Amino acid sequence: MSAPIISIINNDYCQEVINIILPIQQLEFNVSITLEDQPDLLNIEANYHQTGGGFWGAKVNGELVGTIALIATGHNAGAIRKMFVKKDFRGKEYGIAQQLLKALIAYCNGAGIKDLYLGTVDKLAAARRFYEKNHFQAIAKADLPPYFPVMSADNVFYHLSLND
Repeated sequence: MSAPIISIINNDYCQEVINIILPIQQLEFNVSITLEDQPDLLNIEANYHQTGGGFWGAKVNGELVGTIALIATGHNAGAIRKMFVKKDFRGKEYGIAQQLLKALIAYCNGAGIKDLYLGTVDKLAAARRFYEKNHFQAIAKADLPPYFPVMSADNVFYHLSLND
């Protein structure tokens, strides 16, 4: 396998992004969420890039195998969304999730974003361990800032201060 290439992706990749995310959500983890619940996936540029956030993809041999997105929420903060890696490309040996997170944090550092928040689902234990290893702190939903866009499926929340 060649080394993953992390790059900004745009609307040309909407269908490939959907083809990664929906099967992971619906089939692998049984999260009851549909494409209709996630219209942002149909217009990556308007929902992420044009609002001050971003959307990155990891490609291996030209195949999109992972995604991560950032919604700029104002207040020098952002919300991480759409962190997914195809099952066959997960794990430390590939380091794809780590590289995607690193690219997002590098963008935040350049854009003046100092606080990152995210929501996930309790049954995604490996994802939660990944965030915790990367110094995200679990917080109560009540402790989220009012500008954080909560997804209905999420029931576990994290915060990372980039001031450290």
